[in-house]
Amino acid sequence: MFEDKNLMHSLHDAKYDLVLTDPSIVRKYFGPDVDYSTFVLDADIWLMRTDFVFEFPRPTMPNIVYMGGFQCKPAKPLPADVEDFVQSSGDHGVIVMTLGTLVRSLPQDVTEEIAAAFAQLPQKVVWRHIGQRPANLGNNTLLVNWLPQNDLLGHPKTRAFVTHGGTNGVQEAIYHGVPVVGLPLFFDQPDNLSRIRAKGGAVIVDIAMLDRHIFAEALVAVLYNTSYKENMQMLSRLHRDQPMKPLDQAVFWIEYVIRHKGARHLQSHSNKMSWFVYKSIDVMAALLAVALLVTFVCISIVRLLWRFIFVGKKVKCE
Repeated sequence: MFEDKNLMHSLHDAKYDLVLTDPSIVRKYFGPDVDYSTFVLDADIWLMRTDFVFEFPRPTMPNIVYMGGFQCKPAKPLPADVEDFVQSSGDHGVIVMTLGTLVRSLPQDVTEEIAAAFAQLPQKVVWRHIGQRPANLGNNTLLVNWLPQNDLLGHPKTRAFVTHGGTNGVQEAIYHGVPVVGLPLFFDQPDNLSRIRAKGGAVIVDIAMLDRHIFAEALVAVLYNTSYKENMQMLSRLHRDQPMKPLDQAVFWIEYVIRHKGARHLQSHSNKMSWFVYKSIDVMAALLAVALLVTFVCISIVRLLWRFIFVGKKVKCE
C-alpha cells in the first residue's frame, strides 16, 4: 500500500486537481489570471487534517500545521430510546455501524449477509441503514436513519465500530479508543483503514468478498482479541496528550497569519523551483557531463600511451 507513496500521492493530487476542482470558483473569487496550482502552492499555512498518531513519520515544512481530530470531543448523552437500547446490551456491549452519508445503502445481498452476521452475535448493534429492511435481521439490531456517531463511539458500552473508513469516523474511533472493522469503498478510505490496521487497531474486509462468515469472523476477532482494543486505547492516549487541542492550534496559526499579514518566512522556496531544478535534473546532468568528460580524457590518454609505447616500439624494431 505504501511502497510507492510519492507516485500514489502525485496521482491522488492530480485526481483532485483535474476532477474535483472547479476552476470557475477560483476565477470568480480571485480573478481570471490566477492559476489554481500556483495559488495552492502559494499558501502561507497548510492546515493538514491528520497527525502522526494516525500518519506515518515523514519530514515536513514549517508551514504545515497538523490538526487531525479537531472535530473530536467528549461524548454527550444519547437520545433516550438509543440509550435504553444500548443499556439493554448488558456486559456484551454494542457494535456501531455506519458507512457515512455518500453511500445511502449497500446492495441488498450484501446487506442480508451483514444482517445475518450481526444476528449470530450476543452484542447489540446500532446500524445506520437506509433502504429495504433485511429479511434476516436479528432482534439484537436496531436500524436507524441517523445516529450520533461521536456520542455512540464515546459510550462505555461500545465495543466495536464498523465503518467505511472516512476521515471523521477513523479519527473519532482513535479519539475514543474503539477498535474498527473496515469496509472501505472508495477515495481515501482504503488508505485510512490500512493505517489503522498497520497500527493494530483494525480488521479490513473486502466488500466484494463479504459474506456472513467472513464478516462474523472479522467482528469476533475485533471483539474478543483484546490487542485491538488495547492498541486503539494507546492511540487514543497519544492523540489526547498534546500541549494544545488540534482546533486551538489551527486557530492560533490562522490568527498568526492574519496578524503578520502572511507567513512567507515559513514557506519553502522549492515551490518556486522549476521541475528539473526541484528534481535535481540539472545537477545530475552536470555530474553526468563531468563523468563523461573524465571518461573521454582517460580513454584518450590510454590510447596515446598505447600508441607511444607499443606502436612506437614496433616501428623502431623494424
